[in-house]
Amino acid sequence: MNLKKLLPILLLFVSFNFYAQGESMKEKKMQIKALKVAFFTTELDFTTNEAERFWPIYNAFDDKQFELRHQKMKTYMRRMNDGSLDKITEKEANIFLAQIEDTEEELFLLRKKFMKNVKTILPAVKIVKLKKAEEDFNRKLLQQYRNKGHKSH
Repeated sequence: MNLKKLLPILLLFVSFNFYAQGESMKEKKMQIKALKVAFFTTELDFTTNEAERFWPIYNAFDDKQFELRHQKMKTYMRRMNDGSLDKITEKEANIFLAQIEDTEEELFLLRKKFMKNVKTILPAVKIVKLKKAEEDFNRKLLQQYRNKGHKSH
């Protein structure tokens, strides 16, 4: 499995663990959304018109992406952590892999639809910057999570 396929799965596990601890998932999600809005606004220098059109589309995309990852990941995580993987048959493993692939496909199609919609709002340069801003934001969020984990030990 190459890194491009492994990274989304790794991020799913990390984000699942991140949300499973401490504050309610809804509170953390709202905090992250506020930080993301501030970060993207700074990084992308939206015009008023761009911001008014971009955020509703982005928020709908982000909510659906979150829902797909976390609803389905709960099932996957339960399966991976309940000890049943040690007794899984080849047929069951293939079904499990197909379910994971279906979720990845749904996420891919969701992003593709989002990109199509965003192309009607933002110039290509800002879309490329958006991609970088998303990656930078996720990296910073992961770094804060790691730092928070080290401080509590």
